[in-house]
Amino acid sequence: MTTPHQPGADLLGGPAPTYLPAELSEPAEAALGAGEPAASVAAAQPASSLPWAVLAEQALAGADDARAAGDDAARLAHAVAAYAYARTGYHRGLDALRRAGWKGRGPVPWEHAPNRGYLRSVRALAGAAAHVGETAEVERLGDLLRDGDPSIA
Repeated sequence: MTTPHQPGADLLGGPAPTYLPAELSEPAEAALGAGEPAASVAAAQPASSLPWAVLAEQALAGADDARAAGDDAARLAHAVAAYAYARTGYHRGLDALRRAGWKGRGPVPWEHAPNRGYLRSVRALAGAAAHVGETAEVERLGDLLRDGDPSIA
């Protein structure tokens, strides 16, 4: 007996993709798109991973600039801030994914816009972990990204 193909089902038996609800990201996307500072958006929408990811990316850019300038103290300060912002976005995303039925592994598609804040947080956390020399965390987060959506890893 064959079973019909279900949209979103993995034919190899893996977990179905997880799609975060739009209401988690749309207000933050709109505010950021209107030019509100990411810190203000994070304060107003703390459950959304997106503003935390933006803050982390901004701090990582500061770390990269400080590295280019040869200022290791500033690089580390920016990297630690990026780590904290990204870790917050990562955990807020994990909370939302679990509420959406995610069991700790499986697809979290980038093409679904509400998933992007979480995925950007994971990517930023890996970048921040690299700046502070946390090699095992960089590897773990790379695996998590590849599991979630190999196209962005």
